[in-house]
Amino acid sequence: MRSGVGNVRDGRSVRRGLTLAALLTGLLTGCAAAEDEGVKAGASGASAGTSAKTAARGGSVGASGSACELPVAFDVAEFWKAKAVDANEASAASGDLAELADALLRQGPVTMACEIDAKPAGKIGFLRVWTGEPGDADARAVLKAFVAAEKGASKAVYRAFTSGDVTGAEVEYVTTSELLEESKAERALAVTTPRGPVVLHLGGMDSQEHEAMLPAYELAKSTLHVNAA
Repeated sequence: MRSGVGNVRDGRSVRRGLTLAALLTGLLTGCAAAEDEGVKAGASGASAGTSAKTAARGGSVGASGSACELPVAFDVAEFWKAKAVDANEASAASGDLAELADALLRQGPVTMACEIDAKPAGKIGFLRVWTGEPGDADARAVLKAFVAAEKGASKAVYRAFTSGDVTGAEVEYVTTSELLEESKAERALAVTTPRGPVVLHLGGMDSQEHEAMLPAYELAKSTLHVNAA
């Protein structure tokens, strides 16, 4: 009987490892797409003056019962697909897999909690939601720590933003890959809530894809609201 229990536990461990490996593979695939495609980013700095239209609404995330339950809620662009990210499961892995998970899923004071994939809408990139523990840091401080923790980040331009009754900080910056010798545009915003800070980050395979996905980011930003504690 003891042997049988051990086999069940081993099977669960294997399945958990495979699930985590699949998640990390997906994250790495998104990050490595620019290298595989050989696409030049062409970004030389943050485009603080860039404006974007708002995408058509396809649903929402953040509320109880949605794909990602978060301290905030917002609308998701049509065809984009949201998936919750379990960083605690990743931390339970062992060896190199756990280190890789920490590197990909934790950035500065926040941890990835939700990934919204643009591929079903025909674009290559993600809108990712990161959450942190409650504390005294304001939105700008959280955002600065988030950017500082990203390798190759530079030329950050910060500003305040207001959306309905929500106020926070926003940043445009670029990241540069030393390996590829290429740069691409990035954008993020941060708000604080009673349940801790939240960062929404929009990347993209390259700057062209980033610009194409800005309407989805603007939709999320314009509909963002804090969930009741």
